[in-house]
Amino acid sequence: MSEERGRRDGDTGGFAPGDAGTETGATPDASSSAARPSGKRAVRRSGAQASSSADAEGPRTRRSAVEAADRPAQQKPENIFKRLRRFLREVIAELRKVIWPNRKQLTTYSIVVVVFVAVMTALIFGLDLAFGQGVNWLFG
Repeated sequence: MSEERGRRDGDTGGFAPGDAGTETGATPDASSSAARPSGKRAVRRSGAQASSSADAEGPRTRRSAVEAADRPAQQKPENIFKRLRRFLREVIAELRKVIWPNRKQLTTYSIVVVVFVAVMTALIFGLDLAFGQGVNWLFG
């Protein structure tokens, strides 16, 4: 029953990480529990504990830390040409990371898009025609 409830609740099946040696024959030490994933619930608990500990510190401490991290150091603004040059270099660097489609993929994707647009155009045209005829018949 506890295993079923553990699976339903997303737990580790009702077994604690130290219980690994009871069924598999392994020794219940830190290495066996670290190798086995702990599941989503354990991650949520650790996140909830971290946020509750932050709440215990108080909102003033947390707010000032966030404001200090968002505030850049006082420095002279860069020249517009330097900023533009840096922006273009970063754009080129990002474009190099893109996985570009080959000719076959590009042809396939283009055909799919054209067919989809044609089908949707026909559908909207048909609905518009039907509603127009219906309104014409109703109000004459």
